[in-house]
Amino acid sequence: MNDTASPPASVTLPAAGLTALLARTFEAAGGAADEAEAIARNLVDANLAGHDSHGVIRVPRYLDWVAKAYLRFGQKVSVVLENDALVLLDGNHGFGQVLGRQAVEVGLAKAKRHGVALVALRKAGHLGRIGAWAEIAADEGYASVHFVNVTNSMLVAPFGGAGRRMSTAPVAVGVPNPGGDAFILDFSTAKVAEGKVLNAYKGGKPLPEGSLVDGHGQPSADPTALYGEVPAGAVPNPRGGPGALVTTGDHKGSGLAIACELLAGALTGSGTSCPGQQAWNGMFSVFLHPDAIDDGHDHAKTVADYIDFVRACPPADPDQPVMIPGDPERAHRRERLANGIPLPFETWASLLDGAVGQGLDRDAMSALAFDEQRETA
Repeated sequence: MNDTASPPASVTLPAAGLTALLARTFEAAGGAADEAEAIARNLVDANLAGHDSHGVIRVPRYLDWVAKAYLRFGQKVSVVLENDALVLLDGNHGFGQVLGRQAVEVGLAKAKRHGVALVALRKAGHLGRIGAWAEIAADEGYASVHFVNVTNSMLVAPFGGAGRRMSTAPVAVGVPNPGGDAFILDFSTAKVAEGKVLNAYKGGKPLPEGSLVDGHGQPSADPTALYGEVPAGAVPNPRGGPGALVTTGDHKGSGLAIACELLAGALTGSGTSCPGQQAWNGMFSVFLHPDAIDDGHDHAKTVADYIDFVRACPPADPDQPVMIPGDPERAHRRERLANGIPLPFETWASLLDGAVGQGLDRDAMSALAFDEQRETA
């Protein structure tokens, strides 16, 4: 008779404790304390916003990339070329959580002086949830648009295709709403983000049917279409399977994904999605201060009135009020800050394995992650 208890399906952790665990792990892996904290906070914030695909589930992959020298600590953006209205930045394969914020800060500084700015960022590590950068800009009163690609990340089939040609190519748009909730649109041009497939593979929410195609181009919801059969203890590799993700909105999403590859990849010099092992992000961003194009028409009132008008639309389901983009993230953040962040047990175990792999004590790190007395993230 086997008395060994089965592990729980999931665990729930406080945001601050989970942040502390990740920060200690990244510091042990070679990051400075402030950089490790910034990476950890960004990842945990993605979980708080309900975007588990771009949150802590990414940690094992990041550690694997550091070990392979695909991703480097201690990097800052460097200016390749610049004028009053635009700047081209190189990320030098550093952590996107740090480089993305630096790119936003450069863009906001330029837009403050000139009303508008274009920022092209190339060769950055995974930039995380792109909506986070639109949120920062909106909090400062700026509208922004962000197109992103992933070089050498062939994950998505073009419309009508059975093979991989594109990255998941996310897009984000932020519009500030003075005195109210900002409009934050953030989506992958793939029907589901790769991280959602990874989350499903690790025991999270199942995928909708038709999220992928298998090796024969037939609709599938099986994550192994993307990862293949993963050996025990290995980090799932999205290049390992015979299938591909599909685009959202059929030909429309496919066209927008190609636009991301061209704007964020080709025009920035970051590179497009082609065969290759090392992947990095390119981002093409525009920042605008609304006052720069306000001739007295009072954009702020129009933005607020229209958001209120949309939210006041009679709902098709009385129990599901109409929301604007950004509302689900705000609701998730309130709920998870109050009640904790749920993680599939396999994801939680992989975080502890990652900490142990950096020389940290498993029990001590587990206790740290469950510490609810730490300052809220």
